[in-house]
Amino acid sequence: MSPKYRWSSGTAYDGYVGRWSRLVAAEFIPWLGVSTGATWIDVGCGTGELTRAILRFAEPRRVVSLDPSEGYLDRARASTKDPRVEFSRGTDQDVGSRGVVADAVVSGLVLNFVPDAVGALRAASGTTAPEGVVAAYVWDYADGMAMMRHFWDAAVEEDPAAASHDEGARFPLCAPSALKAAFETAGLSGVATRPIEVTDRFADFDEYWTPFLSGEAPGPGYLASLPSERQTGLREITRKRLPVATDGSITLTCRAWAVRGRRPA
Repeated sequence: MSPKYRWSSGTAYDGYVGRWSRLVAAEFIPWLGVSTGATWIDVGCGTGELTRAILRFAEPRRVVSLDPSEGYLDRARASTKDPRVEFSRGTDQDVGSRGVVADAVVSGLVLNFVPDAVGALRAASGTTAPEGVVAAYVWDYADGMAMMRHFWDAAVEEDPAAASHDEGARFPLCAPSALKAAFETAGLSGVATRPIEVTDRFADFDEYWTPFLSGEAPGPGYLASLPSERQTGLREITRKRLPVATDGSITLTCRAWAVRGRRPA
């Protein structure tokens, strides 16, 4: 059975990667150096982690946050009541339709999923003021996103055919050189990249594994496509691969790649 990837439950998504995105966003926003009182667009805002980081660290005048999933937007609206934020349905190609000239257009964990990354960046640049910032971060799926890396390595051990679903193989964009090339091809200047590494702790294996049971996003979607006996087998292979401490806790470090550029004057 082919995996069916859902993007509908904001609660499930938060449990899966929200805890990690929150940590990355807190380092990403200050790195952009956008002045206070700016207008921002958050493309693919999901459940609102990046939007909330903009509010916390950038003191914006306005944030327009777009996502195609009503389930994610419902979660974002419930978690963020700030009047400076407008959550609305839209994709990477809808940024210009809001009639907003932004000082910064950003996205978190989105760029590798859009059909045309360069086209998305051109659309973002087109709604950014001259010398405004366009920026993004994505997971280092191939090597640095440990939570998913352990899962996919276990999945390939359980069935080598799983390699075709592994995000590390599917998303070659998620590397510094590829991100820089995409931004420059889109016409952005002064392009820079950096790693952002964050660490978090799971109390036990169940806390780590439970988000994979949601069916939300690629890893959980792959797991849900397996018959129950194979799910159990994959669970045990994954457990053996994880760095479990004597108290049962699991501490993982996950890396994202961040990239920024500016619309030429």
